[in-house]
Amino acid sequence: MYVTDQLKRTVFLPNPPERIISLVPSQTELLFDLGLGDRVVGLTKFCVHPAHLRKSKVVVGGTKNYRYELIDSLSPDLIIGNKEENDQAGIAQLAEKYPVWISDIYGLADAYQMILDLGQLCQVEMRAEALVQKIRNTFAVTIPKKGSCVYLIWNNPLMSAGQGTFINALLTEAGFDNQVSDPRYPVLEEEELQRLAPDYLLLSSEPFPFQAQHIRYFQSLLPQSRILKVNGELFSWYGSRLLQSAAYFRQLE
Repeated sequence: MYVTDQLKRTVFLPNPPERIISLVPSQTELLFDLGLGDRVVGLTKFCVHPAHLRKSKVVVGGTKNYRYELIDSLSPDLIIGNKEENDQAGIAQLAEKYPVWISDIYGLADAYQMILDLGQLCQVEMRAEALVQKIRNTFAVTIPKKGSCVYLIWNNPLMSAGQGTFINALLTEAGFDNQVSDPRYPVLEEEELQRLAPDYLLLSSEPFPFQAQHIRYFQSLLPQSRILKVNGELFSWYGSRLLQSAAYFRQLE
């Protein structure tokens, strides 16, 4: 069958996939939660949920660097990637030999569609539809407005989540007003951070592991701001982990 991914690419699948390689941690977890764990033969070293999966599957590299010979040995009939998280040159190389389906996620609507699309690809439509409805229900409960924020994903340089990112969309869902107006992931100077003077400075738990000393430093830099270390997975993973996001956002203060 011919299917269309979220980049509007046409992908040919001769049969329903039985040997799947996932190059995106949040989508690996999604496959498992859709009951497709037995079909996953390869994943990345960053695919940490569910925790046991890396022990029983083949790690084919990271999200940017792939062990092509190892991938070849697995004979995948579907590789799942993401426009932002994966190396596009590597994806293009893989697509010359295998069906490669790419997601492109900017907000909850894209995440819902990705879940439904993968459910259709793998012939578990009802499970995918039920999962999307569960996630929708969690976000149907009002999340109180909190105030302005800056969300940092990296230290030295200070890298923030800007406009046009999934994180930005979830900040809005969580009741925050993102003060960073630049697109994607701009670097901020300390002086710019002080000028923005957000009500909240959110330090993501990933990809940079912010610690207590960073909280103390930023509190000295922004004495009027509330400094919070937040669960980065619940702001940036766009698969089944979204089931936990809305409840987490409601308890943030």
